[in-house]
Parts: sequence; structure tokens; C-alpha cells
Amino acid sequence: MLSRLAQVLVPAFGRLTVSADPGAEFARGSLIVANHTSLADPAVVLAALERLGVRPVVMAAAGLWRIPFLGTTLAREGHIPVHRGDRRAAQALDLAAAALEEGKLVLIYGEGRLPVRRDAGEQAPLAFRSGVTRLVERTGAPIVPIGQAGARRVTSGSLTKQLAGLATAPLRRPELHVHVGAPLTVTGHGHRTMRTGQAHDAVTAAWRTAAGRLGEPAALAA
Repeated sequence: MLSRLAQVLVPAFGRLTVSADPGAEFARGSLIVANHTSLADPAVVLAALERLGVRPVVMAAAGLWRIPFLGTTLAREGHIPVHRGDRRAAQALDLAAAALEEGKLVLIYGEGRLPVRRDAGEQAPLAFRSGVTRLVERTGAPIVPIGQAGARRVTSGSLTKQLAGLATAPLRRPELHVHVGAPLTVTGHGHRTMRTGQAHDAVTAAWRTAAGRLGEPAALAA
């Protein structure tokens, strides 16, 4: 239901296009890793994945489970709440590992946070936390990198700007793009930081492609 809802709502707020690298695929038990730049981008990514026939289990901030209707939907569909800075944080990884081992697709945001910037410009992915690598180490799951761009044109910045962005997006209908990279098998050699860097580089490359499709200057940044 969550994916179908995103597919219906996102076109009302922007013009979504999707692309993929040669060889991009979603094998059973894959860990989908996306960049996080806006409160709107989970819906954008889910709408793009729905177009591709992919409905993942989503790891998301636990606070969303307290929102009426949304929280009920998330719980019913088996999505995974992430309690940051809490002893329950490890439970989210346990649930995600179990889902991957059952052959489900799991969507995680490697950064685990939003950029601080106030304007609507693109932002390269921030450093990843260790959750992505921990899940790969436990399950051997291949990573499918996802880069999204344009969600900051829907909503970004201060609370006032975010509300204004949401209110005007149906009129502006900004361009949105999601790019799916080829699967990555993170090597078992080296320090965990190195393996996390491999995942970050793959998502950054996918994001750069997505931003480039929108003509974003950030796509040319180092």
C-alpha cells in the first residue's frame, strides 16, 4: 500500500523519471541503499521502485510510526522502525537481516540523516553510518545503489520553506529523477570503514547520474 500510495502522490508533486545502469537488477535478498536529501525523497524513491515492480521493506525513523494512519500502515506492512540513540537500534538491524535472509528487498538510507543546508540545491551523499556494512557482513546481501535528485525542489530548508514547498509543488511540478546502479558486492577484505566507503561511492555515483539528468551543477562537483 505504501508503494502504491507513493506512486499515486508523487506525480502530483513533480515529474518523475527513472533510469538504470546496464546490468541493474534486484535479486532476492538485496539491500537497496539510497541517498537522503529531503523529507520527500522516500516517497520519490518508492514511487520509482514501484514503477520497476519493486516493493521493499523500508527502514525508517521510528517517529513515523507515531503518525496516525501512516504508523498503522508501516506496522501492518512489516516496515522497520529505526530508534536512533536507543538500545532498540540494534533490533532494527536484526529485523532487516531476517528480512534479507527471507529473500525480501530492504531499503536503507546509509547516511541516516538529512543535510543541514537551507537552499533547494542538490547535496552529495553525506558519510554513511555503519548499518549498511553490518547488514552486508551478516547476510552477504548484494547492494543495489540508488541515487535520487530533485526531492529538495519539493521540500527543503526551514519548516516554513518545507511547508511552502509542499503547497506550491503541485503548481511547480519540479523535475525528479531516480537512477538505479548496477549491483555491488562489497568485498570481505579490509576494514569496515573501507567497505562502507565502497557502498558510499556507489550511491554517490548513482546520485551524480540522477543530478546530471536534471542539469544540477552539483553533479559536476568532485
